[in-house]
Amino acid sequence: MDGFLNLNKPFGFTSHDCVAKVRRILGTKKVGHAGTLDPAATGVLPIAIGRATRLLQYLHHDKAYQATIRFGVTTTTDDLEGEILTQEAVANLSLENVQEKLSLFQGVIEQIPPNYSAIQIDGKRLYDLARAGKTIEVPARTVEIYSLKVLDWRAGEFPELDLEIACGSGTYIRSIARDLGAELGTGATLARLLRTESNGFLLADSLRLEDLPAPLMDSEHAVLHLPEVEVDEIIARRWCQGQKIALGLAAGIVRVKCDRFLGIGEIREDGVLVPKMVYEPIA
Repeated sequence: MDGFLNLNKPFGFTSHDCVAKVRRILGTKKVGHAGTLDPAATGVLPIAIGRATRLLQYLHHDKAYQATIRFGVTTTTDDLEGEILTQEAVANLSLENVQEKLSLFQGVIEQIPPNYSAIQIDGKRLYDLARAGKTIEVPARTVEIYSLKVLDWRAGEFPELDLEIACGSGTYIRSIARDLGAELGTGATLARLLRTESNGFLLADSLRLEDLPAPLMDSEHAVLHLPEVEVDEIIARRWCQGQKIALGLAAGIVRVKCDRFLGIGEIREDGVLVPKMVYEPIA
């Protein structure tokens, strides 16, 4: 049993909860996931089964979300799951005010992750440190926001903005909400998050837990974004045995095939192909 499931994570479940559910439903222990989602978030959660767990690190990194940001409120977790820190009506805030600041959150930016996140500092998760009442200075990280599109605006004492966000790996949407509110001087928090795309998997193709068991997606499908290198059987056998093959191709991570998917290789700067992960060796 090897392959991928494109799971639509339900509200209130941790990503680990979903992995545990899939293990029980499919009756297998070797299950992993890509791109952790917070319990309050829903949407695409790629699940790897069996040997496919070894491919998780090679998946496409880009993600897309639909997010709702509520202004006038700040919380300990930067979403509605946390304790309210400040709450003050901002009925005068307009969409035009918000749009003036959105450009600050596009392109390559520096972002400080939320205190309640799975990032490790000195071997400990930030959310564990935060729950223990410890104040930690979280280092900023560089992330890339490809696009921000306004979907809807609802005025009121605590206005809400719906955004469509396309971004690279490591981006925290809660941090965007928090920092946008800070730029406007109103405060803001994330009220809703739906992931519509993750690691090459789309929401439109996703399955619910209730739909399982279901046929698994072919493992190679998850790494189709990588360039393909087709080799003959003699070279394939050598490569599967760990030998380095001089091909003279452009450097990068590639899919290696010999009529079928064999695994992941790396072409070095000198044009030599070396194995990174042999998925299905030739006998």
